[in-house]
Amino acid sequence: MSQTFARAMAAFKPGLPLAVALSGGADSTALLLACAEKWPGQVRAIHVHHGLQDAADGFERHCMALCGRLNVPLVVRRVDARHARGESPENAARKARYEVFSAIPSAEWSELVIKDIAIAHHADDQVETILLALSRGAGLPGLSAMPAHWQRDGLTYHRPLLAVPGPAIRDWLRERHEAWVEDPTNFDEGFTRNRIRSQLLPALAAAFPQFRETFARSAAHAAEAQTVLSEVAAQDLAGLGVPPLILRLQALSRARQANALRHWLRSVHATTPSAAQLAELLDQIAACTTRGHRMCLKVGAGFVVRHGETIDWQPA
Repeated sequence: MSQTFARAMAAFKPGLPLAVALSGGADSTALLLACAEKWPGQVRAIHVHHGLQDAADGFERHCMALCGRLNVPLVVRRVDARHARGESPENAARKARYEVFSAIPSAEWSELVIKDIAIAHHADDQVETILLALSRGAGLPGLSAMPAHWQRDGLTYHRPLLAVPGPAIRDWLRERHEAWVEDPTNFDEGFTRNRIRSQLLPALAAAFPQFRETFARSAAHAAEAQTVLSEVAAQDLAGLGVPPLILRLQALSRARQANALRHWLRSVHATTPSAAQLAELLDQIAACTTRGHRMCLKVGAGFVVRHGETIDWQPA
């Protein structure tokens, strides 16, 4: 099984020099080891200390010892990753990590011009993401799950292990007699992802042995379809105007209106409507047949209001 990990690393061809996001767990430990062996002297590591659990100091010590042994420069950043009211702990921690990732390369290694960062998400993480999206009734963006490559804040991110099962990564480490730190929260089934990992993945493996590959194909199909919808939405929005004209919206099918409105709210106002909010907005647009029809609907983090012949969004 560990050969799957070796094949994934052989196919990984990022821009160099490369930074690796290093948590100290099995996945990122294996990724750093493999990258440091493949590109000696061209790899750096970033460790984010979230300060959310007692084990965090142990993760930092492991990362420092590993990077010292590999002669890989390491930057450690401590962040306040406590979540705000109404925000999930996972999202708060993810946001804090990406803020660190975007700031470190230019501040710490500007002489190397690091533009690529590798993250150790693997096939089991991808399946968990898809199942979580299904449980929430997500649309194509959610079902597309995690991309293998994307750009953010001038950096290119890579997930080279998305086709590698989690157990294969641990097998590779054991064969090399390499240690890692186990996050104690991985066994807390109060977290939905942990329940999926402990209860659903074994059942899926028994019923559908190739589920990781087939789920990945479905996610790729969803991502492709979403790309087409985004292109159509951008074209429609160019014709609708910004802010959108009501009469031009009404000339589109309801499904196409929904697609264009989601794109407008996300791309122009960085907000996302719930399914119920979007349905009500579409009903109100259909009802706008007179000049006196007013509109003020809660949508995302603000309100959609009518201004004459157009609709617009304003923050709460």
